Formats: sequence, C-alpha cells, structure tokens
Amino acid sequence: MREGDIIQIAHVVRNLDETMKRYWETFHIGPWGIYTFAPPAVRDSMVRGKPSDHTYLLAITWIDGVQLELMQPLTGRSIYDEHLESKGEGVHHIKLFSRNCGEALKRFTAQGIPVIQSGKIDKDEFYYLDTEKLFGYIIEIGNNGKIRAPERRYPAR
Repeated sequence: MREGDIIQIAHVVRNLDETMKRYWETFHIGPWGIYTFAPPAVRDSMVRGKPSDHTYLLAITWIDGVQLELMQPLTGRSIYDEHLESKGEGVHHIKLFSRNCGEALKRFTAQGIPVIQSGKIDKDEFYYLDTEKLFGYIIEIGNNGKIRAPERRYPAR
C-alpha cells in the first residue's frame, strides 16, 4: 500500500441490513462483515473537537483492494448523523492510506484543513478531514490497522 492510496469508499445509511441486502441482490457485492462500534472498542473518539461516545453499525466488504463501507449511526452525535440530516443516505467519505497519520495531519492542518471527527479501533486510527467545501465529500485518512473479527456476516455462510 502506498501513501495516499484510496483504500475505502463509505456510505451513510439509515438501515444497514436493508442496504447490504440491496447490494447483494442487485450487484452480488459482498459478503459483508458487520460490526457494532461503541466505547470501549472505539477509543479517543472526538467529534468537532469534543469527546464523543456515539455508537454505530458498520459493514465492510472488499472490491479489488478497496473497502466498501456502510455506516448506520445508532446513538450519540456524529458527522454521520449530520450527513443523514443534511443530505440523506449516500457517499460520505473516501479514505486515503497514511502510514504516519500524525505527520499527515500536520500537513493538512498547515493547509487549513482541520479534523472534524477521529478515533481508534484496535490497531486502526482514523481522522475525517473538513474537505466538503473542497471536494463535495469528506476525506478520511487512516493507517488501515488490523481490527477484530466481525460479529456477524451477510449473507450468512
């Protein structure tokens, strides 16, 4: 993996199970690994500069080395909720690989691009950048660190 590679395209959805089913039945995209992310699994969670304990469902599948991610907010407040309220369901962010997120964040901060949400899950760290005015969507950077096995799969094996 090279610095700046696109490693993920993510959608915010209202109903994770319905969306996975549509992807599977329409395009045979899957199988999906499904997670519930909440504290304490999600650490150092920040939303717009404040600590957050929001929870969400997440489903992932891989297509030619790029992860397709679906996210459904459950509790608390996050930029996923903001997206659903202002734009509805749809593409939320594109994630770029960064071997050293701290160094990358220094570069973006120097360009006037702040972090609007961040956190850590197992060995993975992620930072959503305020890039909607620049690109029409959010850019996320992350180290693609290893995370635990999914809680369930769709379709079930």
